[in-house]
Amino acid sequence: MNDLVRQHTALGDTDLEWLHLLVSEWQLLSDLSFADLVLWVPTRDGTRYVSVAQMRPNTGPTSYQDDMVGHLVPRGRRPLLDAALDEGRIVREGDPEWREEVPVRVESIPVRREGRVLGVIARNTNLLTVRTPSRLELTYLQSASDLAQMIAAGSFPFPGQQVDMDASPRVGDGLIRLDADGVVQYASPNGLSAYHRLGLASDLVGHHLGRTTAELAPSRGPVDEALVKLASGYAPREFEVECAGGVIQLRAIPLKPKGVRIGSLVLLRDVTELRRRERELITKDATIREIHHRVKNNLQTVAALLRLQARRMGSAQGREALNEAVRRVGSIAIVHETLSQNLDERVEFDEIADRVIAMVAEISPGRVTCRRTGRFGILDAEVATPLAMVLTEVLQNALEHAFTVGQSGTVEVSAVRGGSSAEARLLITVQDDGCGLPEGFDPQRAGNLGLQIVRTLVEGELSGSFGMVPAPGRGTQVVLDIPVRAEK
Repeated sequence: MNDLVRQHTALGDTDLEWLHLLVSEWQLLSDLSFADLVLWVPTRDGTRYVSVAQMRPNTGPTSYQDDMVGHLVPRGRRPLLDAALDEGRIVREGDPEWREEVPVRVESIPVRREGRVLGVIARNTNLLTVRTPSRLELTYLQSASDLAQMIAAGSFPFPGQQVDMDASPRVGDGLIRLDADGVVQYASPNGLSAYHRLGLASDLVGHHLGRTTAELAPSRGPVDEALVKLASGYAPREFEVECAGGVIQLRAIPLKPKGVRIGSLVLLRDVTELRRRERELITKDATIREIHHRVKNNLQTVAALLRLQARRMGSAQGREALNEAVRRVGSIAIVHETLSQNLDERVEFDEIADRVIAMVAEISPGRVTCRRTGRFGILDAEVATPLAMVLTEVLQNALEHAFTVGQSGTVEVSAVRGGSSAEARLLITVQDDGCGLPEGFDPQRAGNLGLQIVRTLVEGELSGSFGMVPAPGRGTQVVLDIPVRAEK
């Protein structure tokens, strides 16, 4: 719609905003009218109309099989559009049009904003299935007529009341029509069923909806006056009412076809099961986070016990082995700590990598600087945990064997994500400028425990590849190539 309006019309940004607000609401008008809606806007030179939006009803058959958006029509070809635009009134004159042997009643509703007519809504009703209307259909049509008059007067949609139509109640979910005093004139079967779910034992018609709703909802005081006001439809609001029987979502729409409130339309939906499932998910998420938190605490306890044992160890070799175990346990604890703060089983691994680098850098034998470049991005938990251990082992190996005591140098960890969304890959390079690999060293056969852990995790759990080669110039380069899930 933005492109069509800017390309063909002289409307400004504030006018376009109003049209967007209208289009976000007009499913309501379409469903109440049992009609298709097409929004026509005059072109910049005033000689034609361009259709910028279209809506089909959920309550009846469509009168347009084809998409009308983008069509241009010369002025004069559709007299009802001309009359509505020029005179600023709803135009219903004329005989039905025949489209593919289907009679269609066409009406034109001017779209007004701050005294100016921005465009015209063509309301097209398929008359092929017309029958004697029921009470529900008559209420729908009367409500649609009131909304159409409000659009023509510029009082609908309500400024600052952007509605998410995917989450808000729709006409078919349940509808209640109130008079100016808030008394129910009509309640659809679905609307009545929703109130029965809350505990209402009688009919709604003739009852004051605000007071009835407040009596059904649990409250500390005798009557919740705020709820009475909301459910009476005095202002455009969306709210929920919950009691032991269930939860209903309500949306109040004041009806002011001639500038004076004559009543209200209340759309409502039973969302009891939806809210129950949401609570279950929240409980599940909280439980998972608590599990990660407890695992992290247990791992930190294990690390503390290993440290105590290392201090009592007389053998330097044994003490170093226990310290290595402490770092391995610590890398896993970091992942679980991050997972305990998330709502899902995916983590931003850059933070984990930085903490692992800082933890391993504590064993640096000299003035060795560790740094990270690039971005790991968001990874699944089943990838993050073994990758944290792999990164710990590779860094630990570089700091222990690449530099002598007191030697300065650099260890750089770089990460690059690439590939298509279906086959995304993470390429990790850990490069040092130390003494390099011993002559004849084969990383695939080395008996070092750390390298064995790296090979097992990378090739087994991560389904990736691991290589260790001399770095260009000086030092050693470790390359890890791991398949990952694309970021969302």
